[in-house]
Amino acid sequence: MKKYLIFTLASLLLMSSCFTKKAESDVFTGTPGEVKLITLDPGHFHAALVQKDSYDQVSDKIYVYAPDGDDVKEHLKKIEGYNTRTDSPTKWQEVVYKGPDFLERMLVEKKGNVMVTAGNNRKKTEYIKQTLMAGIHVLADKPMAINSENFSLLKECFDIAGQKGVLLYDIMTERNEITTMLQRELSLIPAVYGEQLKGSLADPAIVKESVHHFFKVVSGNPLKRPAWFFDVTQQGEGIVDVTTHLVDLVQWEAFPEQVIDYKNDIELLDANRWTTSISPEEFKQVTGTEAYPDFLKKDVENDTLKVYCNGDILYKIKGVTAKVSVIWNYTFPKGGGDTHFSVMKGSKSDLVIRQGKEQNYQPELFVEAVKGVDLAAYEKDLTASMEKVSAKYPGVALNKISDSVWQIEIPAKYRVGHEAHFGQVTEHFLQYLKDGKLPEWEVPNMLAKYYTTTSALDMAKAKTK
Repeated sequence: MKKYLIFTLASLLLMSSCFTKKAESDVFTGTPGEVKLITLDPGHFHAALVQKDSYDQVSDKIYVYAPDGDDVKEHLKKIEGYNTRTDSPTKWQEVVYKGPDFLERMLVEKKGNVMVTAGNNRKKTEYIKQTLMAGIHVLADKPMAINSENFSLLKECFDIAGQKGVLLYDIMTERNEITTMLQRELSLIPAVYGEQLKGSLADPAIVKESVHHFFKVVSGNPLKRPAWFFDVTQQGEGIVDVTTHLVDLVQWEAFPEQVIDYKNDIELLDANRWTTSISPEEFKQVTGTEAYPDFLKKDVENDTLKVYCNGDILYKIKGVTAKVSVIWNYTFPKGGGDTHFSVMKGSKSDLVIRQGKEQNYQPELFVEAVKGVDLAAYEKDLTASMEKVSAKYPGVALNKISDSVWQIEIPAKYRVGHEAHFGQVTEHFLQYLKDGKLPEWEVPNMLAKYYTTTSALDMAKAKTK
């Protein structure tokens, strides 16, 4: 009996030691190379942009699992471009597995501890679920859900992440755009913004509009898009794709670090969807494909492809009426690119981001005092407040345009561009890995965001039947 007890105690100590080692191996400390990335089925160029820069915490060896085809070839071509560029080249070593069983192979081999996914959105939520169940952290491009069925699965994914002790996070690049950051900063200063207006159906208190283009330039080269990108059953409609960023910014700016409960804090008011027409010549130019594949023929009318990539959502969030909308054109005007418009309406001022021809297609932030404000007193308060903002963002200054309008002057060093934002988001995620958790408000707010977009799609589709 004594020998049995000694054996049992020794066994328990050994098991305890094994569990301790496993727990220690799951802890991130910031050690160089401790994060080992897996790139799964990279069908969107955002997967490559995560690797446009290097990170001390991330190993140079990246494990890629994908079906063979143009998607993975285009991804690897972009990575090779980063490795061979003259200015600050990266040193990524892509270890690639190509085959129809790429997902199963990745889950069995578990070569990495963080999976990056950006590609076919119809498959993405299931990819996320399977990866989390394997105990692997996930950094996902938006959107993580493109319909109500996906949203239900996404809720399950967050439960799994909590049970497994791993993180699930989506890439919200626009939080790092300087005009948005300053818009948020100024909205938190009562002397500048006053109180957040509630708005109405006819006059929303927060408006965000994004204009995008199918044919564009990325990392200095014309972007080649996969044919499936134009199939809304695979990519998702515009109302659940780009609007993810806009809904996120409404939450992040108007209710910073506050938990949004989608069951109680979100009220949908209206939602709409409409198409953009793509000619056979345009389709060939942007995809390199001679003819529409069979899966797109359902969307072709008189040889013209009709893509439901446009949409708007009108809703209330914690009692504040907001409107977000996305528009897709085929290509951009000369000298232009994707654009963003945003206005936040306070009792003392409107904070407006414009990015049109007048701004040389560069986002600019304006402070516009509302009618009835004592302009002399307001300008004094605004100037004093800007000194505090400038202390946080050195070089940012105030430029008076008229008696009631001021432009925020932003030094070039803050205008790093959309592609650089992917690196900034990744840096935040690496810090969350070290912390062992996301901020408490992030998970409920991700759920609120995807509830808003997917429910709006249901509403918009019901109106167009």
